[in-house]
Amino acid sequence: MVGARHELGEDMEPAVIDAFLDRVDAAVEARAAERRPARPMPKPGEGRGEQLALSIVSLGTGIPITAIAAESGGVVGILVAWAGIVSVNFAFALKK
Repeated sequence: MVGARHELGEDMEPAVIDAFLDRVDAAVEARAAERRPARPMPKPGEGRGEQLALSIVSLGTGIPITAIAAESGGVVGILVAWAGIVSVNFAFALKK
């Protein structure tokens, strides 16, 4: 790098540094891609039965949970209960 600076002059230093950083960045990305496990793409419709079952169970259990939350915590309790139900469904959807 120092040799390139002497040969090209100080005017070209930013370009040399940018080129060097681009090469380092490409090398880092290539290594990360090698270490990253390949995740197979799900087939269309795969896991839909599980999502449907979880949705039905969430709604079925949501009714008594809503009643209990409304009794204990009012509107805030209902919001917290449904935030939990939605979070579980969202986390399951991201897992796929």
